[in-house]
Amino acid sequence: MKTVESIAKSLSGKKIILRLDLNVPLNKQKITDTNRIDKIIPTLDFLVNNKAKILILSHVGRPKGKVVKELSMEPVCEYLKNKLNQKIRLIKANLNNLKEKDLFDNKNESILMLENLRFYNEEEENNEEFAKILASFGDLYVNDAFSCSHRKHASVFSITKYLPSYAGIQLMSEITALNKITKDITRPITCIIGGSKISTKINVIKNLISRFDNLIFVGGMANNILKSKKVQIGKSIFEENCDHVVEEIFNLSEKKNCKIIYPVDVSVSKKIDGKGNIKKISGVQKDDLILDIGPETLKIISKTIEGSKTVLWNGPAGYFENENFKKGSLEIAKKIVEKNKKNEIYSVAGGGDTVAALNSFNLTQHFNFVSTAGGAFLEFLEGKDLPGIKALY
Repeated sequence: MKTVESIAKSLSGKKIILRLDLNVPLNKQKITDTNRIDKIIPTLDFLVNNKAKILILSHVGRPKGKVVKELSMEPVCEYLKNKLNQKIRLIKANLNNLKEKDLFDNKNESILMLENLRFYNEEEENNEEFAKILASFGDLYVNDAFSCSHRKHASVFSITKYLPSYAGIQLMSEITALNKITKDITRPITCIIGGSKISTKINVIKNLISRFDNLIFVGGMANNILKSKKVQIGKSIFEENCDHVVEEIFNLSEKKNCKIIYPVDVSVSKKIDGKGNIKKISGVQKDDLILDIGPETLKIISKTIEGSKTVLWNGPAGYFENENFKKGSLEIAKKIVEKNKKNEIYSVAGGGDTVAALNSFNLTQHFNFVSTAGGAFLEFLEGKDLPGIKALY
């Protein structure tokens, strides 16, 4: 796969079509989390420093082919202007009527941004003509949107047929980090996995069991394990009809010599905004909500991390949004950071809730890599080929 860094010397004056994932959460057209934008700043700085002309493509939300004012790229454009201290013009004209000569007509402009690509049905339909129109605006294409690369969309997949195409800096960082936990592994390797639905991650889990030494279930995921073991979980979140899935996981882990760890004690409350009460799992009552792991479980997890060389974390340990139930996630994060600072572990975290937890603890920067990707992150771990990545080869 060719990278944009490998052609640095030939970028001067070239028009680069740069696909980014700037799909940030908006509240009344104000950005509530800038993480996805901040991560691509190195790519933009690199292209600007190499005197390239940059045309940014991205989307926000799900407008379903209609122009939705609340999902305009305008807030993102304004944020980038301030972050880069650069003039950036947002082009709102209909792309079907836009010509290459309409772009960069001002010689002092080095960065332009197109309006939300998902205002056009053709984007998600992977329409070839739409991809040709996008390709006609530039000389080279760079994909730096790993988190969109599991989608066969026009600006991610088909556009590569019509322009020399390259991988961006952030995309390569993501692939390198994920390869270190799936292919170029330093063992022992531990996976901490949460989330509520075990069925959506079963293929990921099955793929990882054969590669990992320890698989730790926390959060809602652990409730499914406990329920299948006939343990009372009260009113806690779980997924129906998953006993066969849990049995499959345990059988496979035994064959592949992967140790499974799940809570031995938990922090419960009668309501989600209540205070915590530590109980052994045998002591959970019918009206209890399991909202975090307990101290004994934390000791087991800490000891497992202590003996690991690589760790992947996807899914918080509890309802960290409530101060009373953040301890599990916070202590796991602190243990990983402690090992990281000694260069004794390689750590990757991913998934929206995990990233949100690390941001709230102000510990994101102390992990080797934190992925903002959701579906693409999980599909890569599942061992699937991502269309947007495959298209760059």
